[in-house]
Amino acid sequence: MPTITVSSVIDAPVEKVWARIRDFNGLPSWHPRMVKSEIEEGRPADEIGCVRKFQIASGATIREKLIAFSDAEHSVSYSILETPQPISNHRATLSLRRVTDGNRTYAEWTAIFDAPPEEADKVAEGMGANVFQGGFDALKAHFAEKA
Repeated sequence: MPTITVSSVIDAPVEKVWARIRDFNGLPSWHPRMVKSEIEEGRPADEIGCVRKFQIASGATIREKLIAFSDAEHSVSYSILETPQPISNHRATLSLRRVTDGNRTYAEWTAIFDAPPEEADKVAEGMGANVFQGGFDALKAHFAEKA
């Protein structure tokens, strides 16, 4: 079972970073690889069990289920239900913590999943670089512009 952990420090207070990412339906507003998103069945985007269906820049569609959400902990967890990638049993968590030195944010995105052995490293590398680090890079650039 591959495990991915990517972390970064964003030069903005945790409240501002959380406000930018907390909307489970809001990926296209902050992540450059996500094109459009909708919550199925009109459910609230912070309701445990809601499912988001989104399209990535390549045109592929992914469905993910919200499995944990905490404004107090600045954390969201989800699982992939459908993806063109050869994975199953996926669970990911994106969490933020306050860095008191400079009022910045420590961001960590982790995931575990099952994949065929011959595909696991490739999928993990793509998820870590393109999705996780790509999202953090976009957040860092956004808050650098606001400074």
